[in-house]
Amino acid sequence: MTNKLSPNGLKSEQQALLAVLEQLLSPLAKLCLAKGVPIQAAEEMMRRAFIQAATEDCEGLNPGRLTSRISTMTGLTRREVARLQSEGAPARPQTRTVATDVLTYWATQSEYVNKKGLPIRIPRTGGGASFEMLAASVTKDVHPKSILADMVRLGLVAHDRKNDTVSVVDAIFVPKKDWPQMVGFIGANVGDHLRASVDNVLHGGGEHFEQALLADELSEESLEAAKSMITAQWRDLLTQLGPQLQSLMDEDKAKGRQKNQQLRIGLYSYKSAMQTIQHGPKGPAKKESNEKN
Repeated sequence: MTNKLSPNGLKSEQQALLAVLEQLLSPLAKLCLAKGVPIQAAEEMMRRAFIQAATEDCEGLNPGRLTSRISTMTGLTRREVARLQSEGAPARPQTRTVATDVLTYWATQSEYVNKKGLPIRIPRTGGGASFEMLAASVTKDVHPKSILADMVRLGLVAHDRKNDTVSVVDAIFVPKKDWPQMVGFIGANVGDHLRASVDNVLHGGGEHFEQALLADELSEESLEAAKSMITAQWRDLLTQLGPQLQSLMDEDKAKGRQKNQQLRIGLYSYKSAMQTIQHGPKGPAKKESNEKN
């Protein structure tokens, strides 16, 4: 049995957080409904997340008191806490694969992209810029033929058998024929974005770079133009920052540094109808951020 509190009985900060929580949960509810996931299963994941967060917050506490402490923090009974602690969490879908690593390398190396930063068509074999050499640069544990076959299956690349060349199907590297991996990207990308935002809010500043630009009062025609602009920005980010990050990785390896950190950098856009019309003087696009400069 859990404690049920009315939002009206909470402090103003808690009420504000609940209002935001509805924004965060609405798209997840839509996804769950689309795939037939009942609310009971989603609630189970919410309970598990609360217990995990409370456990991390209680690091160093006497293990004998941990269950009671988590119960107090979360509002769950000690029996419920013990049950969830004893059960294993579902395995997360894999997002990083040889296929995605090959695509990333393809889009960040100068010999594999054109002047616009787009991946070029390359021969399947050969000693120069070929798919065979590309795959071997990423891993030597899997044969290039196997990698190519899997990427074709996922709809990521096309193999022109007549000319024996390989080309990227879509500049947006999403494995459209692999549902678990597609939804896994939601957890990885959106999850890290949300963690960055939460860290910034809880620690009062720029723990992570997290900013957004909002432009409203746009037409449908302008949105189409903006889509091309955003895609161009992503290509620039990928082709310019990718090699620089690879250089840092190479330097860490050469200097024998401890390599136990990771960094995720993303760019997203979302278009929707304006909810309200704000009257007042016109101004530039608005910058929204959790980062305090």
